Amino acid sequence: MNSTTSELHNGSRTINLALATWVSAINFWAWNMIGPLSTTYASALSLSSAKTSILVAMPILVGSLGRIVVGSLTDRFGGRAMFIAISLASIAPVLAVGIAGKAESYPLLLVFGFFLGIAGTIFAVGIPFANSWYEPARRGFATGVFGAGMVGTALSAFFTPRFVGWFGLLTTHVVIAVALAVTAAVCFAIMRNSPEFTPNLDPVVPKLRAAAKLRVTWEMSLLYAVVFGGFVAFSTYLPTYIKVIYGFSAVDAGTRTAAFALAAVLARPVGGALSDRISPKYVVLFSLGGTALMAVVASFKPPADIGSAITFIGLALFLGVGTGGVFAWVARRSPASSVGSVTGIVAAAGGLGGYFPPLIMGATYNESANNYTFGLLLLAATALVGLIYTALKLSAQE
Repeated sequence: MNSTTSELHNGSRTINLALATWVSAINFWAWNMIGPLSTTYASALSLSSAKTSILVAMPILVGSLGRIVVGSLTDRFGGRAMFIAISLASIAPVLAVGIAGKAESYPLLLVFGFFLGIAGTIFAVGIPFANSWYEPARRGFATGVFGAGMVGTALSAFFTPRFVGWFGLLTTHVVIAVALAVTAAVCFAIMRNSPEFTPNLDPVVPKLRAAAKLRVTWEMSLLYAVVFGGFVAFSTYLPTYIKVIYGFSAVDAGTRTAAFALAAVLARPVGGALSDRISPKYVVLFSLGGTALMAVVASFKPPADIGSAITFIGLALFLGVGTGGVFAWVARRSPASSVGSVTGIVAAAGGLGGYFPPLIMGATYNESANNYTFGLLLLAATALVGLIYTALKLSAQE
């Protein structure tokens, strides 16, 4: 490859990685449309803590399980086609959730929230897409940058309650639907698959079955369920947690949740880049140890605003570094032809890791003591299990 061709390739991959990150961000915003408004829905519909947690968790389910299929489809059709397809498919659920919220219908919010999970499958597209554009030595960086598209949850937490106050509930959902449509159009016009991309035309089910037989798939699924699951759980449930524990308004709770999500987003590329320089094993060990520590600290209800801010931003940083580290490890260990399939399963595990904690938090909330101690200690214990397994069973050389 001569210098001119190399420069063109570098420019193309930078543009495509940046665009993929944006597509991820706007879809993550769509995926998280319910979480920042959960306290508003809980108040308007007189929802219990358990019902609120079910509502918040509903989009996570499809956003998790759908990644399994989407990852394999990305191996076949390429990232460009799948980015466009998912952005367009997410428009109807976004509008439907807005209509259900306007009608103040809890059953409809649950149904349409379920389909809102389509937007969350976007993650399984971006990892193989970024991988194909970058050489192995820089894939930790590439997947970390793409993973920064998680900033969409921060944008949603900060802006969605404000948009509702400024424009109204339904108009807010229309704005996001239009943003999805524009994003799909830009992808159609500008985005390209890497010249290194080769479609894997094998049937989807056998590909998934083969990926499921790989040791790397289940080891990385365990770790990602902890670190990304923790991020998803708190980025969606934190508005409820903050209002219940500290009594903040929906807007103030959204601002604090946005700070949590932004910290995790900024830490993710750091985790990926560090994993290009040292073994991802050590990055993941650092993440899991810090996560366990911060979860224990949070169980003591540190005072607002400084104490709680330091605790949850610290937790976000540890989780963010871990998400970057785990997927750098996935990129390093997975067979090239199966990256999408492995990514889909691992990403699904991460999403499912975020599905159950809100349900547990709602079910174990101690109303008389006003605390979520059990749920937070369970997170700490889970992180410690992952840390011990990583330390004893996984090789730093892989």
